[in-house]
Amino acid sequence: MSAAEIKAFLARHGLLAHRDLGQNFLVDDSLAARLVDLAGVEPGDRVVEIGTGLGVLTRALARRAQCVVTLEIDAGIVRALRADAALPDNVELVHADALEADLAGCIGTGEAPVRLVSNLPYHVSAPLLRRCLDFRNQLRDWSVMLQSEVATRLLARPGSRDYGSLSVLHGLTVTLSKAMDLSPNCFFPVPKVDSTFVRIAPLKPSAVADDELRGVERFVRAAFAKRRKTLVNSLRAGALGTEHSADELKAALSRCAIEPRARAESLEPAQLLALARELRGAG
Repeated sequence: MSAAEIKAFLARHGLLAHRDLGQNFLVDDSLAARLVDLAGVEPGDRVVEIGTGLGVLTRALARRAQCVVTLEIDAGIVRALRADAALPDNVELVHADALEADLAGCIGTGEAPVRLVSNLPYHVSAPLLRRCLDFRNQLRDWSVMLQSEVATRLLARPGSRDYGSLSVLHGLTVTLSKAMDLSPNCFFPVPKVDSTFVRIAPLKPSAVADDELRGVERFVRAAFAKRRKTLVNSLRAGALGTEHSADELKAALSRCAIEPRARAESLEPAQLLALARELRGAG
C-alpha cells in the first residue's frame, strides 16, 4: 500500500491521520512481510496486534498466522476497514484502546502459541511496553515498532545516559534484541523520527516473581527519579523516603555490597532488584 494509496483510502472515507493518536502508517507491503519474518511468526500462531492502522501489517500477519486479533482505537478507521472488507477472514478487528482493552481475552486460552506484533503508537509506547510485561507468561514473545529513542532506552546498559527504569524492568523480565532500523520514509505521514523494530521474549524463569513486579517497579522508578543525586538521596526524595531513613538505606546498600555514594544509573538490574528486596524485607 503506497503513500498515494493511503491518501486515497483516507480521502475516500473522509479520514485524516491523527497526530494525537500517533498514526504513522506503514507504506510498504514488502517491508510488512519482512517484519513478520523478523517477528518469527509461524503458521500455527495466534497473533495479537496493537494498532491496526490501515491494515498493511495486519494483512501480512494474516498471510502467515493461523489468526490475528487486531486492536484499533480510531472508530473512523474501524468503520472504513469494515466497509471495504479490507481485512482477511482470519482477522478479528476490535475497536478498543489497547491501554484499557481486555488483552487477556485477546490472547485467549487456546493451545496455539501467541505472539504480539505491533507498530506501537509512539505517544503511548512506554505504557504499552509496561503492560506487555504483565502478560509475559501468556505471550511467547512480542515484536514492536518503536521510536528509535525509546528503543535505545529499552536496550540501554548501566552507565549510559539512556539507562533508566524502563531498561531495568525489561532487563529483569525479558530478553531484547534490535531486529531492524527503519527510516521515516517507510511511513505516512512521514514522522520526524527514526524507528526501530525490537523483538522481546520473556525470561524463563523471570528474575522477578509476578507478585513482586509492581513493588520492584515502584522502587526502580524512585531510584531513577533524581538522576543527578546519589541513590540514597533519590530514594529519600520520593515516597520511599517516608518509609526508610537515610541510615536504613545506607545499611541496606552495605548489605548488598553497593557503594554508599552510588547512583542508580551505575547499577546492574540484578543489584537494584537485590536492594529492592532488602528494603522490602527490612520494611
